Formats: sequence, C-alpha cells, structure tokens
Amino acid sequence: MKDLKEKVALITGAATGIGRATSLMLAERGANIVINYYPGTEKEAEDTLNEVQKFGVEGMIYPADVSKDAEVREMFTKAMERFGRLDILVNNAGVTNFVDLHDLEGLKEEYWDRAFNTNSKAIFFTSRACAEELKKNKGCIVNTTSTAGFNGRGSSMAYAASKAAGISITKSLALVLAPEVRVNSVAPGIVLTRWVEGKEDHVNRLSAGTPLGKPANAEDIAEVIVSLITSAALITGQTIVVDGGFNI
Repeated sequence: MKDLKEKVALITGAATGIGRATSLMLAERGANIVINYYPGTEKEAEDTLNEVQKFGVEGMIYPADVSKDAEVREMFTKAMERFGRLDILVNNAGVTNFVDLHDLEGLKEEYWDRAFNTNSKAIFFTSRACAEELKKNKGCIVNTTSTAGFNGRGSSMAYAASKAAGISITKSLALVLAPEVRVNSVAPGIVLTRWVEGKEDHVNRLSAGTPLGKPANAEDIAEVIVSLITSAALITGQTIVVDGGFNI
C-alpha cells in the first residue's frame, strides 16, 4: 500500500458521509486534504477538518458548488496556492430528490437538471480543472457513482440516469488521461448516511435479501475508494460495485 505522505487529495462533498470518511482514511495514510463542501455545511466541514488534522497532516476547507465550472476552477487555484500540488481527486459530491420510479409526473424538470449538474457534469468540470496537475504527478481520480447507474433503481429515475452518466464519464476520462492518471469509480448500493434518515422503507427495499444481509456505512465505501488510490496500479476505467451482493 502506498505511503501518501506529502501527497495532496481534493475530495468534493467532503463535509459528511462518504466524503468525510474518505478524507479521514486518506489523512490517516499521510495525505494533506482539501475538503470541498457545499455552502450551508460549513460547520460539518470544519468538524471534518479538525478530525483530519488529528492525524498530523494539513488541511483546508473550501466552499464551492462543483456543478459550476468557474467555482471549480477557483477552488483548484486556491488549493494550489495552499499546497503547491495535487495528487488525488475524489469526485464524491452528489445530490438527489426522492421520487418513486412510478411517479413519472412527480419527476420535475429541475430535478433532472440538479441531478445531472452535480452527479455527472461536476465530475467532468473538476477532473478537467485538475487534469494537467494530476498528469504531472501521475495521480489518480476516483468518482462516487451508484449501482443505480447500472440497474435504474434508486431514489429517482433522474438520479439513476445521472449516475449512469458518471460511470460513462469515468471510462472516457480513463482513456483521455492515460497513462499518467488512473480514473475509476465506486458504485455503492444503499449507504447509511443522513441522505436516508427517516427513509427506512427505502433502505430495507435496497438491502433486504442481499447475501451479506446489511446495508453499507460510509466507511465501507471509503475503504474501497482508498484501495483504488493506494493499491490498484493496473486498474483504470472500472467501476467497483459495493452493495453487499444485491446486484449479483
């Protein structure tokens, strides 16, 4: 497993959930961390920063809507001013609106735009902004997608489609940025984060009957993200499913 000492990682959507867990695991391995957060979650981002610094590494928080190219480019500039390099990018930011798949009229146009802007376009914007620096340092990118991108299920039809787009973008970026940069994605099934608080029926529907018999937590997904960064030198353009066997 690679020592990440003096490496720098940028994680989007890092204030909570999978992004937070990934930040802590990378910090534990020696990486300095840029914690991107969506405006409105500053307290959670500061809490994550405090936990990151307990591992003796440096960190910074930066608010940006990663669905907006100009904000992404400014975030990259500030990260470079602070650390002078970037080695790892984790495109983890994601959004959804819960709309039953059968409720076609309930899936509003703005839900489609919101899902695609953050879950797919943002992957491209952030990867593009960081591409030359990552190539220079022979870095890597890991995107958080979803099993919904394979099976069309999940919190809404728009969400599933946007995650399928994220999987496709992962493949395209892997081709374009090779051989210097590896690009992969991790596709969780249901994950116990604040996204699903109060939605027990949704959790049970997407985890009951799986071979492992339980949903994932944020750390389960972060472990796979980190493994693709530290221990997967010949893997690129792939999406690793982490769903307890639900989609076997």
